[in-house]
Formats: sequence, structure tokens, C-alpha cells
Amino acid sequence: MRAVVAAVLLVAPLALQAQGRILPRPCPQPIRHCVPIAGAQVDRVSSDVQATLADGVLSFEIEEEFVNRGGLIGEADYLFPLPAGAAFQDLALEINGEMVSGETMDAREARRIYEEIVRRQKDPALVEWMGQGLLRTRIFPIAPGERKRVQVRYQVVAQREGDALRIDHFRGRGAQQVSEARRDVGGRARFKLIYPRTEEYGRAYSPTHELRFDDEGRTRVAEVRGDARDVTILVPVRRGRNAAITMLPHAPGRDDGFALITLAPPALPPRVTPRDVTFVLDISGSMRGRKMEQARAAGKQLLASLSRTDRFRIIDFASSVGEFRATFVAATRENVRAAEEYLDDLEPGGSTNISDALEAALGDAHGEGGRLSMVLFVTDGEPTVGVRDPAAIAARATRIRDGARVFTFGLGADVNVALLEQLALSGQGTATFVRPDESPERAVEVVASRLTSPVATSVRLRTDGVRVRAMHPAGPYDLFAGQDLVVLARYSGSGRARLRFEGTTADGPVSWETTVDFPERTRANGFVPRLWATQRVGWLAAEKRANGGSAEIDNEIRELGERYGIPTEFTSYFVPEPGVMAQLGGNRILPAADAGGRVARAAAPPTEAEARRQRFEEARASAGQRDAMSLQAVTVTIDSAIATSGGQIRQASNRTFVLRDGVWTDGVDVPNATIVRVQAYSPAYFAVVERLPLLAEAFSLGERVRIAGRNVILEVSPDGAEQLSDAELRRIVASW
Repeated sequence: MRAVVAAVLLVAPLALQAQGRILPRPCPQPIRHCVPIAGAQVDRVSSDVQATLADGVLSFEIEEEFVNRGGLIGEADYLFPLPAGAAFQDLALEINGEMVSGETMDAREARRIYEEIVRRQKDPALVEWMGQGLLRTRIFPIAPGERKRVQVRYQVVAQREGDALRIDHFRGRGAQQVSEARRDVGGRARFKLIYPRTEEYGRAYSPTHELRFDDEGRTRVAEVRGDARDVTILVPVRRGRNAAITMLPHAPGRDDGFALITLAPPALPPRVTPRDVTFVLDISGSMRGRKMEQARAAGKQLLASLSRTDRFRIIDFASSVGEFRATFVAATRENVRAAEEYLDDLEPGGSTNISDALEAALGDAHGEGGRLSMVLFVTDGEPTVGVRDPAAIAARATRIRDGARVFTFGLGADVNVALLEQLALSGQGTATFVRPDESPERAVEVVASRLTSPVATSVRLRTDGVRVRAMHPAGPYDLFAGQDLVVLARYSGSGRARLRFEGTTADGPVSWETTVDFPERTRANGFVPRLWATQRVGWLAAEKRANGGSAEIDNEIRELGERYGIPTEFTSYFVPEPGVMAQLGGNRILPAADAGGRVARAAAPPTEAEARRQRFEEARASAGQRDAMSLQAVTVTIDSAIATSGGQIRQASNRTFVLRDGVWTDGVDVPNATIVRVQAYSPAYFAVVERLPLLAEAFSLGERVRIAGRNVILEVSPDGAEQLSDAELRRIVASW
């Protein structure tokens, strides 16, 4: 999964939260009687989306159901686009009537196992990273008449637009498709937002739909009514007259902590900064038709956003470069009207000369007399004439931009992602990629409307009391009216510390600061590490495309994917049918498919997970004196572990465990730590879980587990203690 890399997270690329879709794919061999799924008429018959807002972060839970209306078995790809910067949490697939989650593992190994299981007529799913925020889930099989449910969960930072948080969801043509399907299969399309019912937030409203509200204690539920495909909900946010700085920490205690730091600028209207705005438009032959009409509308929307203190230029390019005027002109009513007529007269044709267009835009783009210079660059292709080397084009643009902010917009699927990212990254702007079914003019409108009133430019984050590193975005930042600045970072040290944002305004230097507590250990805000890791992977991927790859970059991307459970170019998320992985790894021979493609499922001995479950039940029956709550916690987590049994990597207790020599270990080395071993399912085992409930999920991985605390290492081992005294338990808790 790739986050669109930007030098400024606060001006987020337009990437709407979207529902997935099923696409046909070739049938795996040697499966018989399998046809492309398109002929099977697989339709989405229901879609339930729930977005929960808490602490400025949106947690999405999406469940969609598909049905195979055809008469033959098939395989399908479930494509799911993620918003820019979203942190993938997990995906669950319905297998034999149960929702089964998966695990992150090496991408090549995951695909090999997937294809092996498919040949055995099982039900796996493989989530692969496709770039540009797109995940592909390979699902097999979908039998005739069968329904298949898919659940996706992810988190994303809520974006502020003016005095409200904006939540967008693109349902595509599926909303109407689901509505029509209701007559046949009882489908539904539902979207609801859950947010705090506090003084901070006003009553949500939608410019696209009617909302129905249901207040539940301190929460408010807004449910969308209607089948329109674009859902937009705005939640008013009450702002004070002073800047607000907040920090959400997560600190595992054995490594640097994570922080999500947000700066909300003061509500006072900022002084308007005069701007020099350059709109660069691709009019090559590939822009013919709908793209050109949308691009014209985008240009007109940009013109409408200009104030009387602004100046503007329009540059169009194909094989050569054209201009509306030879220099900047004032944004008077007459000049704006003439520019609109110029856009209407543009006709697409020719090749794509990106290098000359950038030379014309950036060579004279720098502002004069304190004016802020901005370039908005729109293209749908790769350079085909002029300088064609993307690295050389980006390097030249960096040398000549002279302080201009560069915002790039890539239309369709043929753009050079690396080039547009690098232009935006070096130009302190953003790269926005618009899919064919999205609206380019809306993308430009969102960015242009945010650039009307700069609050402060060249903003940097300073800290006193702790060390902050690996910030994403790295800064410096430009802060515009109606937006928040969001920074994800690692921190070392703990205690009270001062956060200070320093920047420049039209009236001179400005500084906002506050004092916050950076805890040494906290399990709260478990989503923050995934959000940081997602941004980090996006930054590394952009560096790789811009400057060439290296073993160090590849290893870091792979490690981040495995450690934080996110799909990358080197890691995939794999959902196996329960018990299948153990069968593949344990030399258990599965029966071959018969001539009809069916597998005779003979009674098989219990898997290791099933046997572990049985032993646990026996231990629980003999431990009636133990606390029922801790036993219930272990029961739930063991059920979860069994559901994903068999892989080499597991996420548990907010850590990543690797199976090494038969032991599930979190890989943390604590020198001179005390090692305490307990026997699986013994009274000592349950006593530790009772005192430290967070260990229940880790302990449930199996009968041999190693997990490190601050000064103690706990091991579940066959030769471990069966009993622990109260004094020993107190020492474990104190050292943990």
C-alpha cells in the first residue's frame, strides 16, 4: 500500500474513500470447469460502511457482499482503493460461513502458497499491493449461486476544510447497482458516521444526501439516506481564537514511541497574501473528449478562486508550449473572462512535452515583493518529446523553481507517478492522482480553494525535552486557512516537553507552542504506529523511484510491512482457510480434485490449532477457581489465533511475532532481563494473564511463546513453572 507522498500532509491529495469492485481474472490451473468471473455475472448485493471519528482519526469498517449469478465456478480480483495516507489494518474473507482474518508475509511466498491452495480447491484470499493506494485481493473460489463477504478495515487522518471536518466516500456505480439488486436478493447500500456528541463538534450535514440522526449517549450516529454515489459529510468543528496543538502518543516501552501531532491554527482571519498562480494544462492528443472538458472546468474553477490581489498565467502544452499571456496578469474580471474564453478554444492534439512546459512555468514563476508563487500542473501521460528522462526533468525543475510551490495532478492510469511525486516533493506541494471514474475538476477545486489564504509558510516543528525523528511529512510546511497541519513521528525520551511551530506570515515571524506529556509507556492509540509506517513506506517508495533503489531501502520497506502488518511491494496480506496452512506445512496429503473439480473431504486428524484448542478447554475445566474474566479473554484470543493458524508471522498484543525454531517470539532483546517460564494452560499461565491481560493475545499463539517486557522476558514453555507465588507475580508485573 502506498501513501501518495507529499511535502505537505495538510493539503491532502484527493483520494476518496471508495468501495471495492470485483474484476475477472484468468482461471488458475489445473482447476477444471472454471471460467472468467465476468461470465458468471458477479454482482455486489450489499455494502455497509461505518466510519468512526475519534481524536481526529477516522476508522473505517467496510463490509461488502457479492453473489455469483452464473452457473460455473470462477476466481476474481477484488480491487480496493485506499485514501492517500490511509493505514491498512486488516481484511477478512467469508470462508464456510465464518469471517476469517489473515496475516502479513513475504509477497512471493504468499503468492506461492495461495496458488498451491487454489489447486487444492480451498478458499484463500491474497491481498497484494498494486501501487497508488490500490489493494488487490485475489479470491478463490466463488461457486455458482454462492455469496462472498469481504470486510476491510483501515484508519486515516480526518481532513479539515474550513470550519468542518470533511468525510468523503465514493460508492461508484455500485450504489445504484445495489439498489437495483434489492429486488432480486435483498441487497442494501448503507453509510453511517459515528462521531462524539460534544461541544467540540456541531451537527453534521451533507451537501449530497439527507442524513438521519440517532443520538446514543455521548456519541451521535449520522446515517446517509439515498443512493447517490458520491457521499460527502461535513462535521462542524468549533475553533478557538488561539492555535491548538495536540499530540496522540503510542509507546511500546522497549523502543522509540510514536506521535501524531496536530496543529489547528487560530480562528482569526489571516491577512491575505498576494499570489502568483500558474496553471499548466496538458492538451496532448490523449486528452481528447471527457478529459479535456473536465480539465477546462478545472481551470475555470481555479480562475474563480483568485482574489483581486492575485496574478495568474495559463500555460498549455502538447508537442510545443503555448501561453494565454506572455507574463502574469492581474486577476481582474476582464482578464478572468478572457482566460475562460482561451480555455474554451483549446483543442487537444500532439505529443507530451513536459520538460518545456515546466521550463516555461518555473522559469518565471517566482513571486515578487512578498508574493507567494504557486504552480498547478495537470497531465495524463508521460513525457514523449523533449527531455524524456524523468530524473533529468525533476532535477531541472528543482534547480529553477526558486521557491515556487508545485502541485501536480495525474489523470488516468498512464501517468509517470515517480515524476509527479518528485515534482511535488521538491516543490513543497502535493501529488494528486485521479482515477478514471473520479472528477479532475473537483481535485483542482479542492486544492485551489485551500490555497486562497496562506496562514504561514515555511513552518517547522521544534521540540524541547524529547527528541523527535523520522517526521512525515518532513517539512518545512505551508499552512493555509481552514486546514490543520498533521505530523507523524517517532520520539525518544519521556516526560513533559514543549512543542513549538515556527513560520513566516505576511506580518513577519509567527510561533505557536504548547507543553505536552510524552509517556514512556502507553498502549493507547494503537493505530498511530500503522499511520506512521504507512507514511514512511510511501516516502521510501518515492525515494526509490526518484533516486533508484538500494538494498537498504528495500529491506526497510519489507521490515515495515512485516512489523506493522501493511501490504507493500514486498509483503502481502494472506487469508487462508483455517487448518490449510498446517496441512501444507505438515506433509499432510490432501485428496486431489475429481473430474468435476470437487474435492472429497475425508475426515482428517485434528490440526495443531484444533489440538491446542482442545487442550485449552481441558485446562479451563480444571481451573475453575481462576478468574472467569481472564479465562474468557484467553478463550477469545485463542479462537482468533486458530482462525489464522499456520503462517510464519503473527500480530498479537500489538506486536509482531515470528515463528523461530518452533517458538513464537517478538524478537526484542532485553539484556540482563529476568526470564520467567510458565507451562501452557497451567495455573501459573492463567495467573500471569490475570495480572497482565494484554498478554492473553500473545499467549494464545501456541504452547511456545517468548515476549519481552521492560526488565523481564516471559516464556510459555513445556518445561515452565506450573505455579507462581504472589511475590513472584508482583515482581513480574513490576518488571513488565
